[in-house]
Order: sequence, then C-alpha cells, then structure tokens
Amino acid sequence: MSESIFIGGGGDAYGDAQMLLLDKSNRHGLIAGATGTGKTVTLQIMAEGFSAAGVPVFLSDVKGDLSGLAVSGSADFKLHEPFMKRAATIGLDLQYDKFPVTFWDLFGERGHPIRATVAEMGPLLLARLMELTDVQEGVLNVAFRVADEEGLPLLDLKDLQSLLVWVGQNAKDLSLRYGNVASSSVGAIQRQLLVLENQGGTSLFGEPALDLADMMRTKDGRGEINILAADQLMGSPRLYATFLLWLLSELFEELPEVGNPDKPKLVFFFDEAHLLFDDAPKALVDKVEQVARLIRSKGVGVYFVTQNPGDIPEDVLGQLGNRVQHALRAFTAKDRKELKTAAETYRDNPAFDTAAAIQEVGTGEAVTSFLDRKGIPQIVERTLIRPPSSQLGPISASERKAIMQASDMAGKYDDRLDRASAFEMLGKRAAQAAEAAEKADAAEEALEEKEREFRAARRYKSEGRSRSPSSSRSFGGELASVVAKELTGTTGRRLVRGILGSLFKGR
Repeated sequence: MSESIFIGGGGDAYGDAQMLLLDKSNRHGLIAGATGTGKTVTLQIMAEGFSAAGVPVFLSDVKGDLSGLAVSGSADFKLHEPFMKRAATIGLDLQYDKFPVTFWDLFGERGHPIRATVAEMGPLLLARLMELTDVQEGVLNVAFRVADEEGLPLLDLKDLQSLLVWVGQNAKDLSLRYGNVASSSVGAIQRQLLVLENQGGTSLFGEPALDLADMMRTKDGRGEINILAADQLMGSPRLYATFLLWLLSELFEELPEVGNPDKPKLVFFFDEAHLLFDDAPKALVDKVEQVARLIRSKGVGVYFVTQNPGDIPEDVLGQLGNRVQHALRAFTAKDRKELKTAAETYRDNPAFDTAAAIQEVGTGEAVTSFLDRKGIPQIVERTLIRPPSSQLGPISASERKAIMQASDMAGKYDDRLDRASAFEMLGKRAAQAAEAAEKADAAEEALEEKEREFRAARRYKSEGRSRSPSSSRSFGGELASVVAKELTGTTGRRLVRGILGSLFKGR
C-alpha cells in the first residue's frame, strides 16, 4: 500500500512529485483559490487518493460536480487528450477508475437521509443556527438543563417547541433557580424555531440519527467516499455550516484517541469553509480551533476549502499543515493585502516569488506545500495538479438512483422514527393535570351538592314543625322551592349570570 498520495508534479518542468504523506495527513490542510481555478478537481483527486489508500472520506458537494467520483473516467471524455498530456508531463500513468460512494442528503432527495437529534446538536450550535442573542442563548441553556433534570428527551423540533412552552409557563419558578427567564426571550426563540423549520430544519432533526460508523466504512480495501448533496442546502448557509460543525464535533466526542496513526481513520473536507466563520461568536471560533487542534489525535484529518486563506481565523489556519493554493486575483488594495498574507504563510522558494506565483498559476496549477517526514512544512512549489481517475463532472439522476438503491445504507434511514420524547411526555403531563383538575372540580361540586341537600333537609324539618298537619303546599309553592334550590347551586349561579348579562346587554 502506498504511504502517500500523489498530488502532482512540481519544479520548473513539473517533474518533481508533490506528495501528501498519509501519516501526516491528519495534520489537516487547506485548499484555497478563486472561483474557477481548480479547487474542486484538487478536492476530487485527494478524495480518490485517500479512498485508494483505504481511508474513508466525507465531503460536501456544493455544486453537484463531485458525484463523478462514483463513475470511472473515460477516453471518450472531451478532456481526455489534455488529461493524458498533463499526466505525461508530470510522469503519471493515468488509469481511469471509479470509487465506492455513498450519497447523503439532509432533505432525503438526492441521497440517504441524514439526521441529528436536538440534544446532540446542543444549545451552543443551536443558538448559532438561530442567531440568538446572549440572553436568548442563556434561556435556551436553561431549557436544556430542565430537559436533563426532568428526563425529557429532545429529539426533534416539536420536542424543543413544547419544552419552551413549558418553560414559558413556569418561568417564574425557573427564574428563582436559574436567573431571569423572560417570556419575551422564550417567544423570540420560538419565532426563530419557525424560521429554522422553514429553512428545512425539520428534516435535519429527528431519528434515526446518523451512526458515525456508517461514515467510516471500507469496501474491498477502499475507503467509502461519503458525499453530502449540498447544492440545495446552500440555500440555508447557516444550516449547512452548523450541520458540518456538529458532525465534526461528534467525531471529536465519539472517536477514541489513536495518537499518530499510519493513515487517518477519516478525512473530512469542509467546503465553503468561510460560512463557518462569517459573523461567528468568539465562543464558536474557539470551539472550532479546539476541535481542529485535538481531533488529529483521534485520527481525523480536516481540510478546509475556501477562496482565500484569510477566510480562516489565524488560530485555525495555524493548524493546517498541508496546503494547496490555487490562483488569487489582486484587483483591489484589500485583494493585494490578502495575497501578501497568503504568500507569507509559506516557506519561501528561492526559485520564484511566492506572491507573484499565486497570481500567475493557471487553471489546474497551484502553489503547494506539504509536511515532510518530520512534520515540517516543505518549501513552496509551483505544482501541476494531476488529472482525476474518476469522471470529471456530475453523473446522471438515473446513475445516482441506481447507486443509492445498491448502497448498504438503502432503507436504514429512510423511515423517520417518532418515539416518546419531550413532546409526548409533556403532552401526557398536561392531560393528567387537566384530568386531575376535572376530578377536583367534580369532587368540589359533589361536596357542594351534599351541603345543599343537608341545608334543604334542615329547612324542611324546621318548616314541618311549624306547619299545621292539615296544610298542604300548592303546585306553585313546590315549583318555587325547586327553582330556589337550583338557584343556590352552581347551575343556578350560571343561569343568573346569563340572565343578568343579557339584561345588561339589552340596556
């Protein structure tokens, strides 16, 4: 088995091989460059290399182009001749091939459904997803604490919605224990939940939740390439970024420590990475930096794909040891500053000016720097990226459907489960409370009835002693007695209120 992945040829004539070492690939990486400069192809050939080495891959297909990994390239392809010429230039014997692929889709349309529970997502990521203020995030944390203490599983959005209703109804008592729980904050969170629901959040949250082991499979010695259909998901960029960060966090929490393995257990490509950091609170950026720093000891390599290295915070950028920089344009002062910053992150090569090279490289070219055997970044090289072995571009809808039907995941996540959770439990509590209140009302009514009967009996005895034996009550008297009795009861009081109400309405 190969110990490295061939990325392309470097040097003046592109003859020197540029290799990504497998035992250093969990030190993370960066693929950057302007739109149309070749980032997607670089991502594709890296995914091919990891899969061929038996390493599972997760990547998001933002433009729909990466589905071609599932199908072999062909000599009939219009770029076949240019590809073969490029392969000869860099000393590659190009062999077309396909790779094992599993398609996933949060909406369950172009891939197998993929879900998480609300509890797994947690209050920090949910607050980010719903753009909550600090005060509202605090109330959300209270809701999660209450769910833990009350044994209320939070699985889907209706669980969280019903819990927030309960929190609002008990805000006074909760405020004494946890600090101010304002009904206005609860209402604001509820409104944001509606927005999230409209963006497709209902599809994301629920069961069966994703089993991480299904992302880390191999087939015939090759790593499974998990492709998340993200073209529709990109319509809700915050949902996209939060889901990927959740997945990364779950890997961090669940996987055991493995130290420095010979090859990663999984490689995770985070495309459109700038969406993760746009307007992100410091707490979230700190969490990403922590995960990036520590998850490599779990055998996971994370590769951020974005237009400009400046999209990545410095603390995170410093963790990315393997880098491929496609062309950047410098039309404005801001562009020139970002170009200079990007160039300064590489070890200089005396053969050329790095900043100039970043502007000059064409499509399919890049400046690259990979970690050496000692884990030290090598000097920057101008590199001609190798052509992919799989199909360049998307596959047809029928091909995708056939692959999904033949997948091991077919049927496993298709049917949504709805077991008893916070929504059902709180509904049952409410029903029990209503039943208890109804019984209490009935008992009170029965007690009042007994009291009325007792008073009537005493009255009857008193009247009987004072009335002459020969006297008898007229029908009118009996009727008046019955009416008086009814008017003393609950029904009578309601009748009087109704009569008086109608009288006042008529005035």
